[in-house]
Amino acid sequence: MFQETAPTAPTSNGSGAAIRRHELAGFLRSRRERITPEQVGLPRGARRRTPGLRREEVAHLSAVGVTWYTWIEQARDIHVSVQVLDALARTLLLDAGERAHLFQLAGATDPTPAANCEGVTDAMRMTLDQLDPLPACVQNSRYDILAYNRTYARLFNDLDAIPPEDRNCMLLVHTHPDWRAAIVHWEETTRLMAAKLRAAMAGHLSEPAWKMLVKRLQAESPEFRENWERYEVVAHRTKSKEFRNPYVGLLTLHHTDLWLSPDHGARLVSYTPVDEESRGRLERLYALFNGNGTG
Repeated sequence: MFQETAPTAPTSNGSGAAIRRHELAGFLRSRRERITPEQVGLPRGARRRTPGLRREEVAHLSAVGVTWYTWIEQARDIHVSVQVLDALARTLLLDAGERAHLFQLAGATDPTPAANCEGVTDAMRMTLDQLDPLPACVQNSRYDILAYNRTYARLFNDLDAIPPEDRNCMLLVHTHPDWRAAIVHWEETTRLMAAKLRAAMAGHLSEPAWKMLVKRLQAESPEFRENWERYEVVAHRTKSKEFRNPYVGLLTLHHTDLWLSPDHGARLVSYTPVDEESRGRLERLYALFNGNGTG
């Protein structure tokens, strides 16, 4: 459960901060009241009088204290962390616009890739398109997928169907059934990826987005928890990988990282076929979905 500090005494002045707190409280209350218990897997019960979810239900689903969440809806003068905002956005099933509004009202910066894709230029998107039918994407150092071409979108089934805030390679490999099924050497891959994440995180230990990612992986993946506790570190390296694609079958591909900035932040990730059979299957995969848009 998220731990927060106690609030200061409520204020009634007309400052911009106070106005935002009241807007945030009203927005959360309205979103809470529109979500039915059934939408989040809760029983309705015979005595339910509150429209939508109760405060304690939102708090429980978000791993936030009931008192703390009540303070937020009461517009108390408290600091709401990005971890809490992220949890509330997921619980209340906010779309991209609503999520952005939530963070703006709270005076916080959304750390997810859905809110931070300004580094992908039009020229880079054109490069991704030109690489088809070779799968390619742009990732940051946290493994968020910022943009991708048509073939990459279908490499692990359907990336377009995944919410932008969940498009993170670490998260998807460890928790998404389609991605798990697509990776031939899954146990070896997850151990390697945990070691890569630990190495990459050394320069970002205090950043909320990185801490949120690790906490979520620890909560949702027993395999990640085990591998994370190994304290292994591995630098980036190219290698051949095998994927079971649901549309065209086995693909053997060579993974390459091309760094786009001197500080090893964003990188272009591409996959080239190791053999002619994989090349032909990539071409068929691209042809199957040639009418879809890119990320």
